[in-house]
Formats: sequence, structure tokens, C-alpha cells
Amino acid sequence: MVEKRELKAEIRKARLAARDAIPAETRLEHSLAMAELAGDVLSLEPGLVASGFFPIRSEADVRPLMARLKARGARLCLPVVLDKETIVFRELVAGAELIDTGFGTRGPGPEAAVLDPDLLLVPLSAFDAAGNRIGYGAGHYDRAIARLREKGRHPRLIGIAFDCQEVAEVPYEAHDVRLEAVLTESGLRRFME
Repeated sequence: MVEKRELKAEIRKARLAARDAIPAETRLEHSLAMAELAGDVLSLEPGLVASGFFPIRSEADVRPLMARLKARGARLCLPVVLDKETIVFRELVAGAELIDTGFGTRGPGPEAAVLDPDLLLVPLSAFDAAGNRIGYGAGHYDRAIARLREKGRHPRLIGIAFDCQEVAEVPYEAHDVRLEAVLTESGLRRFME
């Protein structure tokens, strides 16, 4: 178990360094390409709740994709860090004041409705061709997904990454949750239907 955690930490560090090396202009171009590649492809019923995220550090910017999903009838929400163990998903509506919500990002304040997402755009450090992912190490998404499943919810999980974040194999642990697909600048790769 310790070996897997150490290996994950090494992979995380290497893949984040590769992502950091992508010039800002190129990351923006890749992010816009992602919106074009998946904005109309992801199946979506009107009223579906989609969780995105505002980018931190060198993450892909999914705001253009979120705008496409909203235009197709999705309700949007963003993750908000409540404490070291918990994130919730607060509804994002036009004109709402955004506050600091942890990890250097912003989102809706406590007056916003808490929603259970049907679709999660999941940030990550690394992924493999089987749909396994390495997050940032805090386990927020794994715990949030587990809580949703305990409530009988099974959100679709779409990883968001750049091609350079793919690795041959992610060390899998029992608490890890596989992704349905990963969206990169090359397209949407589905791992399971």
C-alpha cells in the first residue's frame, strides 16, 4: 500500500511537471479544442447537473466546455472545499458572487444550492488507458463520489487532462474510482459505457 502511494506521488509529480511545461497560450488553445471536441458530443438531458471546476495552476480551462453544456440545458455547479475531508457541489448561476473556495479557486458562496451532479468533469494529475486516475492526493473527489453513490447516485465521470498526463499504468487502490472517459486536446476517449 505504501509502495503504491509513493509510486502515485512520483507519477503525480512528473505528470504535473509535464503539464506545467505547456505554455499558457497552448493550454488555452487545448482548452478551447476540448470544448469543440466534447461540447456537443456528451449526452445530456435538459436539467442534467454538470460539475466543472475553475482552473488552478496549469489545469485545462473547462469554462468554455461548461458554457457549451449550459447552452444545451445543463445546470452547472462547482466543487467547494468545506474542510480537509469534504467537498460539496454548489450551483453556479449567472450573476452570483464568487468567493474563495479552497485550493486557490473561486466558486459560489454558502447561499448557493448544493446539488448532486449527474456528470462530473474531474481534474487529475495522471490517467491511464484503463480509465484509472491519480488526483492531487487529498482524496476529495474519491470521497465525494463515494458519498454520492451511498445516496444511490452514480454520476458520469469525465477526466480532464492534457495528452502529456497519460501514463502506461496507474497504480490502482481499492478506494480509487475509474473514469468513464477522459477528455484531452486529442478528443474524448471512452473507457466504459
